[in-house]
Amino acid sequence: MPLQTFRYAACGGFNTTLDITLFFISYNFILKKQPIHVSFLTIGPHIAAFLIGFCVTFPIGFYLSRYVVFQETSVAKHEQLGKYFMVVLGCLFLNYGFLKLFVDVFGWYPTPSKLLTTVFVVAFSYLTQKNYTFKATEA
Repeated sequence: MPLQTFRYAACGGFNTTLDITLFFISYNFILKKQPIHVSFLTIGPHIAAFLIGFCVTFPIGFYLSRYVVFQETSVAKHEQLGKYFMVVLGCLFLNYGFLKLFVDVFGWYPTPSKLLTTVFVVAFSYLTQKNYTFKATEA
């Protein structure tokens, strides 16, 4: 296994485990499986729990990716952060879409739905981070 792939798996595994743990704790204990009502908007508890986890794992994921996984890049940090944000925005939409599908349409439990969603999102994230955000410069 290439070192970069190992580092991605280790850092990504940590961040993914943190995300799922935060999702579980937020959904079950902080939000107590209740929707959040904000003015004219109601956010389902599974979506709110996902957003809580995102607020923590986004910055951690960026720094792990930049300084541990994809070290050979020479792109400026602010440029990478913009690219990383774009990819993560795609991951946000995938997370939201799959959670809405699995929980609201299929009626599955939220935590297993989050686990399955994570499989799809991790594959998308790795490919886009490697080939777009942190692509090594050609020598």
